[in-house]
Amino acid sequence: MAKNSQAAKMNIVIVGHVDHGKSTVIGRLLSDTHSLPQGKLDQVKAECARNSKPFEYAFLLDALKDEQAQGITIDTARSFFKSQKREYIIIDAPGHIEFLKNMISGAARAEAALLVIDAKEGVQENSKRHGYLLSMLGIRQVAVCINKMDLVEYSEKVFKEIEKEYRTFLKPISLEPTAFIPIAAMLGENMVETSKNLQWYHGKTILEMLDSFEKAPSLENKPFRMSVQAIYKFTEEGDDRRIVAGRVESGSIAVGDSVVFLPSHKRSEIKTIEEFHAPARKRVIAGTSTGFTLKEQIYINRGDVMCKSGEEHPLVSSLFQAEIFWMGKSPMVMNKEYKLKIGTASTPIQIHEIKRVFDASELKKSEDKKQIDRHEVAQCVLECARPIAFDLAQIIEATGRFVIIDQYDIAGGGIISALVRDKEAHLREQVEAREMNWDFSIVDPKEREIRYGHAPKLILLTGKVGVDKKTIAKEVEKSIFERGGKTYFLGIGNLLRGLDADVEKNKSTRKEHVRRLGEVSHILMDAGLIVLATASNLNDGELKLLQELTDRSSMVVVNVGENHFREGIVDLNLSAQDSALKNAGKVLSFLESEKMIRSKT
Repeated sequence: MAKNSQAAKMNIVIVGHVDHGKSTVIGRLLSDTHSLPQGKLDQVKAECARNSKPFEYAFLLDALKDEQAQGITIDTARSFFKSQKREYIIIDAPGHIEFLKNMISGAARAEAALLVIDAKEGVQENSKRHGYLLSMLGIRQVAVCINKMDLVEYSEKVFKEIEKEYRTFLKPISLEPTAFIPIAAMLGENMVETSKNLQWYHGKTILEMLDSFEKAPSLENKPFRMSVQAIYKFTEEGDDRRIVAGRVESGSIAVGDSVVFLPSHKRSEIKTIEEFHAPARKRVIAGTSTGFTLKEQIYINRGDVMCKSGEEHPLVSSLFQAEIFWMGKSPMVMNKEYKLKIGTASTPIQIHEIKRVFDASELKKSEDKKQIDRHEVAQCVLECARPIAFDLAQIIEATGRFVIIDQYDIAGGGIISALVRDKEAHLREQVEAREMNWDFSIVDPKEREIRYGHAPKLILLTGKVGVDKKTIAKEVEKSIFERGGKTYFLGIGNLLRGLDADVEKNKSTRKEHVRRLGEVSHILMDAGLIVLATASNLNDGELKLLQELTDRSSMVVVNVGENHFREGIVDLNLSAQDSALKNAGKVLSFLESEKMIRSKT
């Protein structure tokens, strides 16, 4: 077949229960569209003959994988074949677990799917699970291939029974296949050419059906999103660039565009677009891995989502509703901490609420379960240790899908289906308004950092009442000052007797005291200072409030004594039994190791 060099590529995934013929379907498509390397088919057939082994088209995939292992440039993880219309890239999906990992982690994105069912064995558990996953991931262009029709004597009755059973299963999960196609992949029937043995079928062949599928709309037309992968700094003399690097997931961006980083709401403007060993660009679009320098130097982190001013922004919350598919060996349970990875961001999470659970192969629903068992699907509300930026999956998939880590393994994945407003939602809106209207100095933050020899930080010491935190803070302040740093001890008592004098000191006003501590710290940090502050008996919510006001990346949390905070919140834990001087030394060593202050000379 002739290849149209201008043809668009389409990503497809081929899934099916074990031994239902998925690999044979792939091998036959590669062979019948003349997409194999020259001589490969004859070579594999000859190898089978030498070993007295019947030839199977599935062996073609094994042969290609062997060549890849030997360094021959054939992409079998994403094998491709071609039609008169376009090229097809087959996303590797050896099983439903690997399929889900690849799809949700963003390693691959299928625009259409072939789901293979053995005509003799009928609909199996994995047939149902794959169907559910396709629905959950929003893949709507699906052709169900009823394979091995030769083993049931090309029976229309068998075909119709399987079609009816599977349609009945798929209907409640809102997946309506584009077509059911009877095939015998091993014999090439209804793959590329029609079958004389299936004359009762008047629909399309597999290749014709694929050619009828529509390409997904261009991501370039959606709002701009880029998850920050890294911030690169250069040490060469005269090169003070800070390059913000990542992959553009959607939209487009150009030099001069105003940008916002979420969840911090920091704002700047694109100064340059940087490419490695390539001419500078003025504009980049979805699918591009690139880097940017910014006009105003702001402090951002890996995992922040960069978006464009004037466009619809991602949502920000520590709570969201999600559809989860659980694959862990142990159940996902309440009150246990897991790790969420979305884009390049990572944060501890817990289940906040389980709304309903059902088995993906049976669709049996339960609304009173307290855990999610292996291979179950759940609609639940997840709570993050800190606010994150995200989109609903149906709007922008890359920033709306995630994986869940249990220990070191990917144990689950899912998509975000709804925003749940958390307690800090109103505060975040205030912070966003503050950042949007902030009256910036003409002295650039980067200039202050170079002059002072450090970036601004809030070093917050917390612990129970009676634990000495103030002496530690003052010793750290003194040492940083003696090294030439610009630092200030912000005594909480000074705030209470001054700025907070109009606010009563009781349980109901505690949040306002914490808020004012955060706002004053933010102003001092804007001046480039390292701020030392103390606060007793803080809880997770109050720390989250301070992080919202001052930016988590610029805050160091030091706990003195028993640590009752959630994992991932405290940066350094100190023993209350050690002297203040010894603990101050530990804080200074930590700041040195993190390159937040100069080492003592």
